[in-house]
Amino acid sequence: MKIIARTAKPLDTQADVLCALVFAPHASKKAGLAAPLAAIDRALRGALSEALKQEDFTGKKDQTFNVATLGRIKAKKLVVVGLGDPAKITATELRTAFAKIARLANGEKAKTLAIALPDGLEPHFRAIAEGLCLGAYRFTKYLTGDRKPKAHLTQVTLSTTQKLGPSAKRSIDTGIQIAAAVNASRDLSNEPPNVIYPQTLAQAASDMAKEAGLKITILDFKEIKKRGMQLLQAVGQGSVHEPCLVHISYVPEKSKKRLIFVGKGITFDTGGISIKPAAGMQEMKHDMSGAANIVGLMQAVAALKPDVEVHGIMACAENMPDGNAYRPGDVWTSYEGKTVEIVNTDAEGRLVLADALTYAHKLNPDVLVDNATLTGACVVALGTTSSGWYANTEEGAEIFNAAVARSGEQMWRMPLLEELRDQLKSDVADIKHAGDRFGGSITAALFLREFIGPTKHWIHADIAGPAMADRTFRWDPKGGTGHGVLTFLAMVENADAAV
Repeated sequence: MKIIARTAKPLDTQADVLCALVFAPHASKKAGLAAPLAAIDRALRGALSEALKQEDFTGKKDQTFNVATLGRIKAKKLVVVGLGDPAKITATELRTAFAKIARLANGEKAKTLAIALPDGLEPHFRAIAEGLCLGAYRFTKYLTGDRKPKAHLTQVTLSTTQKLGPSAKRSIDTGIQIAAAVNASRDLSNEPPNVIYPQTLAQAASDMAKEAGLKITILDFKEIKKRGMQLLQAVGQGSVHEPCLVHISYVPEKSKKRLIFVGKGITFDTGGISIKPAAGMQEMKHDMSGAANIVGLMQAVAALKPDVEVHGIMACAENMPDGNAYRPGDVWTSYEGKTVEIVNTDAEGRLVLADALTYAHKLNPDVLVDNATLTGACVVALGTTSSGWYANTEEGAEIFNAAVARSGEQMWRMPLLEELRDQLKSDVADIKHAGDRFGGSITAALFLREFIGPTKHWIHADIAGPAMADRTFRWDPKGGTGHGVLTFLAMVENADAAV
């Protein structure tokens, strides 16, 4: 999408849809309609002010009003959107508001959109651009004929009456790059499992790394077995698509901190021998959302070029039930050296993450973060609009919580209850990989903690996956995966101050 900002009157911009944004209250008895509505109202011969009065439009947050222009202005349709109290506006709220505007424009089959901005929004141009590009996202690759959208939003013009500073274009370009990275992760998750499997997921990461100038290392199945990553081996050996481990690196010359992010890349999860019910199994193509987030994060990091070392690690496998599949009752030795008793092959994500976390902690990170669509238990606990996360230190928790606040993604800290660790005791191995029915997300986190080595600060994010509802514009059933990229990027951008 092309986004242009310019100092101009909104009526001078040719567009399919004109959107006028106003703060609350949008008018006063003395001044009448606030800019930019006054000029539009004059062009519409007072019809706008009369309609707004009848609809009791006050400009409160999320309030919208549509007006047919009847050819009296250049735009075919006018939409007035309220932003609420200007004293309370944040980058997060603006990102969401502009995402909704982009969706509205797509719903109107608009190719071009003009937005008349109130004064004072230039410092938020990055968030505005992010919102527009994220909100306009649609995965339509496999739609044909009448199902294929006839139009999509290609250009947005931001009009303001204030003179724009030299950083305006740079901020917009940054927002576009970040949104493109998030949308890349959405695309990967939305691809069908016959297209995205371990090797093609690794190839997508390789293509991104090559284009972005990042270093990438891919450990194939032979190397995985050679290094003793038996947990990753066990999960993936039942598929014709062999498992792999992907390591993407961004290492600037004068980096002061090292952050490592790990993602679960189960490209399809049948449950293995502990096979899942058929209903809804098609959604298990999203079980690689954690790895997709890593690809998007590293693409964003390459665009921003921060002075912090960032590594993205993806454990990729397909969990299938064939004659070579791993079984309940098996005992496998992890890359860390601990032996693990398998009790449920549908709890495969924590196994591939365990070996990936061991690989990661050997790189001596200042902060280690893993993310995965790991447990249905977390969705039961928090619903489909929030992800859960765990931290092994209070300092690490403060770091991550601050990043969540900056990103606007909805996540909730969960407790690492030590008494539930007893559920992981095994009679035949060092540890079982799953506990009882109750506290399933917590015992999964406790299992992963066994493999972080001497890492001081570790965060585990149990991200809401394909069930993520339409509460946020970033992640919805038609839009992709779970939470993650924006929060992780916020950690990277504030790494020097945070760790």
